[in-house]
Amino acid sequence: ELGHQVILIVGDWTAQIGDPSGVSITRPMLSAEQVQANAETYMKQFFKVVDKERTEVRWQSEWFGKFNLADVIQLTSKFTVAQLLAREDFSNRYNAGRPIAVTELLYPLLQAYDSVVIQADVEFGGTDQKFNFLVGRELQSMVGQRPQQCFMTPLLVGTDGSQKMSKSLGNYIGVDEPPNEIYGKVMSIPDSLIMDYFELLTDVADKELGEFRQGLGQETINPMELKKRLGRELVAQLYSQ
Repeated sequence: ELGHQVILIVGDWTAQIGDPSGVSITRPMLSAEQVQANAETYMKQFFKVVDKERTEVRWQSEWFGKFNLADVIQLTSKFTVAQLLAREDFSNRYNAGRPIAVTELLYPLLQAYDSVVIQADVEFGGTDQKFNFLVGRELQSMVGQRPQQCFMTPLLVGTDGSQKMSKSLGNYIGVDEPPNEIYGKVMSIPDSLIMDYFELLTDVADKELGEFRQGLGQETINPMELKKRLGRELVAQLYSQ
């Protein structure tokens, strides 16, 4: 809406590795077929929020499909193992004696190279992507590009109120679920998540959010009424009604 060109990169190569961000164990690698199937599902969900007609879709295989061993060696030569182990989740696993696959160490470099290919000026993601984003900035500087800005959002806590929202943990609200399912799951969230969900998932004005927060703190607003409002807001956004 502000005139920027949005580029959606489908990570059909990095997805085979699995993003190690915030993960305490090595993830199993996915097949190309699994990645393709997942990508189709993700794009269907993505375009419920972002205008498909104004979005450029790129697949990593456009550039990594042409990579050879010399390209890999050149890319990896730009960073040290010490730099990669400075990443908190890698550091924690290393110190605890838990395995870290070499492919996982490659993940930040491959994501960084995406930014170089499309000459990104802004990259969006959750706060768990900070390390990957900064590697992208550094790699862009190395090749003479202006480093991208990093726009990060807090991670959304799942409906269980404790862990990051994840399909594998079963604590998620799917954007392509039926309206009654979305509404029902919203009604089940802990009261402690109400304001986070309003702030991260809706366009309700800050002034009104302040009133909600004050009302909850002073117990002059019934949390159930706010959950009903939240459920209606989310359904309206995803189903244009």
